[in-house]
Amino acid sequence: MHLLIPAAGMGKRMGADRNKLLLTLLDQPILSWTLLAAEAAKTIEWIGIISQPSDWPMIKELLATASFSKPIELIQGGDTRQESVSNGLNGLPADATQVLIHDGARCLATSELFDRCTEALQTCDGFIAAVPVKDTIKVVGEDQLIESTPDRDNLWAAQTPQGFTVEKLKECHRAGKAQNVSVTDDAALFEYFGLPVQIVLGEETNLKVTTPVDLAIAEFILRQRLD
Repeated sequence: MHLLIPAAGMGKRMGADRNKLLLTLLDQPILSWTLLAAEAAKTIEWIGIISQPSDWPMIKELLATASFSKPIELIQGGDTRQESVSNGLNGLPADATQVLIHDGARCLATSELFDRCTEALQTCDGFIAAVPVKDTIKVVGEDQLIESTPDRDNLWAAQTPQGFTVEKLKECHRAGKAQNVSVTDDAALFEYFGLPVQIVLGEETNLKVTTPVDLAIAEFILRQRLD
């Protein structure tokens, strides 16, 4: 399985002066924890890190320090996540037929989740890892008044990895660019063009590190795993 890791953002909500994935989490860059899980996954054979060239010196340094055994390529990111993933798809090896896309900021994903996602992609063309929503969700209007309360039983919180047949996802990206369709994840592109997307059970601990509070929670979870 081929894995793309979008890592081209700055993470302004973290309040950092650099790419948040290069911030330290338990003495290692956040990105390293994502790579360690991918390295441990039995089904991942190739990894592409989609990032800005300004970050490449630091990324190359962490790769050299960790001595990963699987091939890892650096691919130039774009101005948006959508553009970055499109670049990543074009940077895949020629023999890649399936791809997992996993946000580098979800650094607590386990190798078992990667392998479970690979297995799921053998029976569908598109899926997302997700977990059932536990909170009651409110739809709120511009006036800050509640408009509705959707049935929680039908709500799932999207995570990554998301997985797709490479050629179909490339087609969606090409069509999306031609039609000026803007989305926040690749599953939304599949949905927009009428392609089915399945759910694979994610992990409750697979949080996205976006703010300093998330970073503290991630540190707590990692310490629990390492003890």
